[in-house]
Amino acid sequence: EEGENEEEDRHGGKEIVGYWEDGLAIYADGTREERQELESPTGEEEGDAEDLDEEMGVDKGEGREQRRLDEEEFDTAGMWEEKFGDHHDSKPFGPMSVGMELTFPASNHLFGLPEHASSTQLKTTAGNEGHHHYKEPYRLYNLDVFEYELDETMALYGHIPLVISQSMTTGTAGAFWFNPTETFVDIEETPEVGTENVASKTHFMSESGIVDLFLLPGPDPIALYEQYARLTGRMPLPPMFSLGYHQCRWNYRDEADVYAVHAKFEELDCPYDVLWLDIEHTDGKRYFTWDKKTFPHPIEMQKKLGGDGRRMVTIIDPHIKRDNNYYIHEEATKLGLYIKDKKGEKDYDGWCWPGSSSYLDFTNERVRGWWADQFHYNKYQGSTPDLFTWNDMNEPSVFNGPEVSMQKDLLNLNKCEHREWHNLYGMLFHRSTGEGLVQRNAGQNVRPFVLSRSFFASSQRYGAIWTGDNEAKWSHLEIAAPMLLGLNVGALSFVGADVGGFFGNTDAELMTRWMQAGAYQPFFRGHAHHDAKRREPWMFGDETMVRLRRAAMARYALLPYWYTVFWHAGVSGMPVMRTMWMQYPKIPELYSVDDQYLIGSDLLVKPVTSAGATTSTVKFPLTDCWYDVDTMQRMQGSDKHAGNTLYMNVDSDIDKIPVYQRGGSVVPRKLRLRRSSHLMMNDPYTLYVALDNDLKADGSLYMDDETTFDHEKRLDFGVASFFSNWRENIAIRNSVHIGSEDAINSKAKSDRIVERIVVMGVPAEPSKISLTSMDSTEATLMEFQYDASTQILIIRKPGVSALEEWTMEL
Repeated sequence: EEGENEEEDRHGGKEIVGYWEDGLAIYADGTREERQELESPTGEEEGDAEDLDEEMGVDKGEGREQRRLDEEEFDTAGMWEEKFGDHHDSKPFGPMSVGMELTFPASNHLFGLPEHASSTQLKTTAGNEGHHHYKEPYRLYNLDVFEYELDETMALYGHIPLVISQSMTTGTAGAFWFNPTETFVDIEETPEVGTENVASKTHFMSESGIVDLFLLPGPDPIALYEQYARLTGRMPLPPMFSLGYHQCRWNYRDEADVYAVHAKFEELDCPYDVLWLDIEHTDGKRYFTWDKKTFPHPIEMQKKLGGDGRRMVTIIDPHIKRDNNYYIHEEATKLGLYIKDKKGEKDYDGWCWPGSSSYLDFTNERVRGWWADQFHYNKYQGSTPDLFTWNDMNEPSVFNGPEVSMQKDLLNLNKCEHREWHNLYGMLFHRSTGEGLVQRNAGQNVRPFVLSRSFFASSQRYGAIWTGDNEAKWSHLEIAAPMLLGLNVGALSFVGADVGGFFGNTDAELMTRWMQAGAYQPFFRGHAHHDAKRREPWMFGDETMVRLRRAAMARYALLPYWYTVFWHAGVSGMPVMRTMWMQYPKIPELYSVDDQYLIGSDLLVKPVTSAGATTSTVKFPLTDCWYDVDTMQRMQGSDKHAGNTLYMNVDSDIDKIPVYQRGGSVVPRKLRLRRSSHLMMNDPYTLYVALDNDLKADGSLYMDDETTFDHEKRLDFGVASFFSNWRENIAIRNSVHIGSEDAINSKAKSDRIVERIVVMGVPAEPSKISLTSMDSTEATLMEFQYDASTQILIIRKPGVSALEEWTMEL
């Protein structure tokens, strides 16, 4: 009765007809519930208290010790049952928790615990005398967070309980706390940084579960990520198209809208690979269906775009509309596949986009198998092999649930409480969807593509992840790199932040900078809320369109490199998008850097994240030399030095994103402008050779059919390994590893031609360059051009295959 009175007071007796994504009620009179401002325990407004703290110079956080309640004030009643707003957690098994404190000796740089909208390096949440950054511990509890805040430890869409330490003294080491229940992690540095015998402590505390701890000894990043890959699984090679540009918004209205957007990309020669449809494409938000008025011919639409080398993606969420005339709900109900109420008797009824919804129990293998079956073409009517999937709202999101999620005392089909497996739900849903996309094809030989918002450890095995509902603000562009690097610390490599920001409207400058940055993040998608203005590349005028197209073209030229880096990541476990310390663990000045990063080992990227910027400061590791990818000139300067790092101010006007190739590397590109990756498949390569201080370079190029599992099933792949040593008169040599000679034929070799080789840092013009190959005893003289002022040498039309062995000598 008391709860009913509180509910009536909260809503003023108004009839509730639904809930919005922020968890607030929608009333029958068309109004919406307003969020109530919380007061501090002292009665002060929260903002006033924060202002007072700043005035008095009080640290932002109170720390773990200060958070402990006095014993006489401890609420023992909350141990056995608990209220959260209008929600009640019965806690039928009483109070439970497990925890452990771990110390990382001689280290003050900890990383991990994704996902949080904060720096890549973990900041302190506890410490003596107020020496800590945050007032609350890092929270790991998958939630649908509406308009999330920045520089906070608050929970977001997915989490991985992995902490990695990087230290000059103890090297690289990690700890994986395998617990999918709600978890809090305190970070403490003791003694304070700068003193002798510094150490970092982590205190894990989980609501339930068991102590299941894995220690990763390293001692370097390469060894640690190999260990973690063996533990949680390796990332499979995605299809090439998924590394291109994805165009999305909530929502493209109808087939005419889709065709118009596609045609404009074609007209303007703007490359893109995938066009996405959000929830409005369905029949009343019933997944696996189409709105017959707005999308009456889905197969014809997919074939039209597919004929031009494009794919499509539709959204499919885990909540199922409770409609007895909806075949998915009818069958799921009949088979008993839904999560149950706390008594285990009734199917759980929560609120999400379709209204009243039930949720499938993806912790159950039978349910996962049934879900995968729904992707067969004879079941998902209107789907084709060119249609792939987007899994959203899979934290899971429940608009009228506590914190917009499920009650913890709900039961799965094995009578296990939701609290025990909450953080696994999104990953298991993601997994099941990916399995469905594989099983739908005869021979199960086409690689899937599934994007998920929620994740847990091992999600790298099932597809891509994005950082959720960001905003069209410079601050959200700025936090994108630290967040994505944090995900890569957790071995989630196929990740991205929505280009342009999801909420709000972006202007031409912000859109340009975001597109430039997005072109150098692993998953590259533009997306927008339905209330946001259209932001396709041509919506900002011709000048900006050219800039956006140029950014996308840079991405497409580098697709051979991206594909090779993804292959390396799958083999080695090393992330695709790397913090500076992953590549340079012996340079402590770079440990905390998260506003620049590396793609693989060879490209250094510094996104421009502030309005009106014309210069940027780049931190160059001095153990290598670096070349500007646009001018191909070696970076030299007398700017500030710190240890083994050069701090250099570089130009970064609106047409420039600072990107540099590492000296000692070979980076493959394809330079012919095409409108999709599919149309580029047989285009020739250009090799960019950046010589190091010893006039050496090496690199690799991975090749397969870019679509199927034949690289695993038939060993249908080839790896070209390039080597250059100008002091030994080797301009460039190619050694080839073929997976299976039966799979690689003469046509495959002729389709992998190298049409140009660009060598940077050549000190003097050679008298000649001659080519010798495996099938010829005679040397062929190569045509080349050399510019002494730039030290660039170009070998044109060498006519060699990347799948054959050859040597060019000076």
